[in-house]
Amino acid sequence: MTLYLLTSTLYRIIDLVIIKMPEIELGKYLTLSKFCQCSKTYKKYNSQIDPFPKNPETIKAIKELNQFIIDPIIDNFGRDRFKLTYGFCSPDLKRFLNKKDPITGIKNGRIDPSRDQHMGHEINKNGNYYCQRLGAASDFLIEDLESESLINWILERQLPFDSIYFYGSDRSIHISYGPQHRRDIWTFTAAGMPTKKGIESWVKLATEIKK
Repeated sequence: MTLYLLTSTLYRIIDLVIIKMPEIELGKYLTLSKFCQCSKTYKKYNSQIDPFPKNPETIKAIKELNQFIIDPIIDNFGRDRFKLTYGFCSPDLKRFLNKKDPITGIKNGRIDPSRDQHMGHEINKNGNYYCQRLGAASDFLIEDLESESLINWILERQLPFDSIYFYGSDRSIHISYGPQHRRDIWTFTAAGMPTKKGIESWVKLATEIKK
């Protein structure tokens, strides 16, 4: 119990340091605040959510995601066209994403924190990583560009992604960078089930990227 109280106190101190620290540049274009505060759910409940990471290793992972994935994409397509829709997921944000909107009854978000890498290297109260895959992830789109074309460009340039999720032509893609370097690509059926059917050419191109 004493250890838990000490850990909780330490986390609160880290909270204050992170919230008050000068803005952290993640790469050429994005800041930590931008990366942590971009989701619709955060904007809706921002007064009740601490959006920032506690583990410094998470910030390191997010910087690597920016360096190897996001920066090259913005270099090519331009900052004005890049729209970040989901970045880091803090425990607070995770809690609100799992809640239902009181008016519509629909969950605020559809997430899979044990797999999707949006929680980075954050550690739960039991001392375990929320996501064992580690690394970092983001969802974004390029305005006036179909997401198929964005993925084609990523594969042609052989960006060293860990995983990509394709949800549809006019929707954000999910992309991660992490230590496993799986080069894994998934799309989804109408029922929301993951599949590789119909994206076989992408799967083949992904295997050609050096790990």
